[in-house]
Amino acid sequence: MTDDITMKVLAQLVPQGSRVLDLGCGNGAMLAHLQATRGCSGYGVELDDANVLACVQRGVNVIQLNLDEGLDMFEDQSFDVVLQSDTLQHLRNAEVVLRETARVGRVGIVAFPNFAHWPNRLSVLLGRMPVTKRLPYQWYDTPNIRVGTHVDLLDLAQRNGLQVLESFGVHQGQRVRLAPNLFASTTVLKFSR
Repeated sequence: MTDDITMKVLAQLVPQGSRVLDLGCGNGAMLAHLQATRGCSGYGVELDDANVLACVQRGVNVIQLNLDEGLDMFEDQSFDVVLQSDTLQHLRNAEVVLRETARVGRVGIVAFPNFAHWPNRLSVLLGRMPVTKRLPYQWYDTPNIRVGTHVDLLDLAQRNGLQVLESFGVHQGQRVRLAPNLFASTTVLKFSR
């Protein structure tokens, strides 16, 4: 559920004219935004039927695919940028898909809700799972398979031998570089192999 302001922050990380693969593209809003504002081309990958239809209606090229089954249909380095915005936390094989992101793209960009954001910590301290704008579901009906933090994502990248190009948080549309694990509601990582 990346909001429009966060989408614009992520779009700034994508070079003009890039060939983009958007994993878990939802209704295609991000790829449509990149096409309109950055002159990008590419494909979205989405599983949900209604979202696939929404992509087609937006004029976004979309492939219906379960990401947990891998990205074997794509060759090494076949995209300039591979995006995962609010996708990694829904996947059973998050580590495999992160490695595949680095294989398929020259650059990978991952963003997801930061569970270590201070309001979330306070909620857990008070004995409740957090419900926020970035984590809007109750614990029993969330589509998230897992939660993660900024530090977790950095550790995962390092464990898989990925080169971190940029690492920051986003909160209310602003980049957070000072203690993003604590002060950012979204974590962002730009990386390569």
